Formats: sequence, structure tokens, C-alpha cells
Amino acid sequence: MKRYLGLGAFYLLVAVIIFYSVFPFYYAIISSLKPPSQLFRVDYFPVYWVWDNYIAVFREQPFATNIFNSVLVSVSVVALSLFLGVTAAYALGRVQFRGRGTLLLAILAISMFPAVAVLSGMFELIRLFGLYNNLLSLTLSYMTFTIPFTVWVLTTFMRGLPKELEEAAVMDGATPWIIITRVFMPLLWPALVTTGLLAFIQAWNEFLFALTFTLTNTQRTVPVAIALITGASQHELPWGNIMAASVIVTVPVVVLVLIFQRRIVSGLTAGAVKG
Repeated sequence: MKRYLGLGAFYLLVAVIIFYSVFPFYYAIISSLKPPSQLFRVDYFPVYWVWDNYIAVFREQPFATNIFNSVLVSVSVVALSLFLGVTAAYALGRVQFRGRGTLLLAILAISMFPAVAVLSGMFELIRLFGLYNNLLSLTLSYMTFTIPFTVWVLTTFMRGLPKELEEAAVMDGATPWIIITRVFMPLLWPALVTTGLLAFIQAWNEFLFALTFTLTNTQRTVPVAIALITGASQHELPWGNIMAASVIVTVPVVVLVLIFQRRIVSGLTAGAVKG
């Protein structure tokens, strides 16, 4: 009896968590499909199927360009973060040198600073290099918070790989680059997917740097574009358009998680050495 009560309580807790997490997105979908006159009517099930809000999002502002900007910045951040993270993780996880622990703690400490604390310094650097209102400024600034946790996670994973693989590769004359790319990279796949997905989500949702370092609509990313959607007057917000834009922006992240979730889970317990 206690076992069934425990299972019931567990499933009830899971249901509450799922409802709490999914309901806002579900209600945003319902609201995005309503006509403006019915937007503030409370409906818990789809009653209207009006696509005008989605059409208006792309018609009234360069939202397709904003999506492309977000994709370009996020993908470049992931690629650079993983490249630098893997190479740094090899040095920090497999090479013995003095001050390695201190360096790891310093990398972790960088990620503890809030974005607003480094905003003014980053702004001066962006202006100094002539990158203001340029997507490259977003890529470089986003890496300040994606590289620390990427390096930390990959270093921890790298330390857990069997030494026998590296020793065998060294005996065969493999260089460190060959060891990283051909020996360790296949085993690092679950960690790469996990850190890459987290870096993508952070870059995709980042707002403060994107608002500060971009000026024109054609250079803005989707979070800033949504925040700057305005109606016919200054005090009138087109909530239907905002809901539609929010749904459009959220769908790619949900799809990525659904695509890679199996590989993340299945790869975490994959063995590297067979007895």
C-alpha cells in the first residue's frame, strides 16, 4: 500500500511540474490564434484558429531577418565555444601543470559575474574594435558566459575518460590534435551535445547584450525584436503579435531538445573500454 501511495505522490508531483512548465507555452499558443477582439477572453482550449497574428509579425517588422540573426549568432557561439572548450578541456583535464586547479576556479568564477556587471566594460571594448551594431559583437560577448561552463563541463568529462586510450594513441605516434579529434571526440559526444545545447539556448534567449550592442532592426535578434514590438499608439501593445512571435521563437528550442534528448541520455553511460 505504501508503495502505491509513494508512486501516486511521485506521479502527482511530476504532473504538477509538467503543468507548471508547459501551461504558459500552451496558453501562449491559444492566445496567438485569437483575433484581437477576443484576446483577453480566458479560454483553456483552442476556440479560434486565426493566423493573422503570425502573418502580422512578419509583415510589420523584419522578423525573418531577426530570426536569421539569432540563428547565425547562436550557431557561431556554439561552434566557437565547443572548439575552445574541447581544446581547453584537454589541456586542463589531461595535461599536468602547476596552477591547473587555480585556473579552473578562475574560469568558473568568471561565470558567476552577472551580465550587467561587465556590460559597461564590454560596451567600451565593442566600440574600441568598431563592432557596435554588428552581429560579431554579440558572438564575442556571448562567449563570456558560454565558454566558462563549457570548459568546466568538458574538463570534468575529459578527466573521466580512460587513460589507456590516450596511452595507446601516443604509442602509435598520435599528436595531441589527433588524440582530441579521433580518440576523444567520439567519446565526448554526449557532453558536446549537452553543453552545445545549453550554449545555444543561452545565446538564443540573451537580451541585455543584444539590446545594448545593436541599434537597427536589421541587426537585432529575436528577444529584442519581440520586446520592441509596438502597436498603433505608444500605450497600445499588440499582444496577439507578441504571443505569436514568442511561439515562433520557442519552437526551435523545443525541437532541438526533442531531437537530442535520446542521444544525451544514451551517451552518458556509453563505455569506452571493453574488457
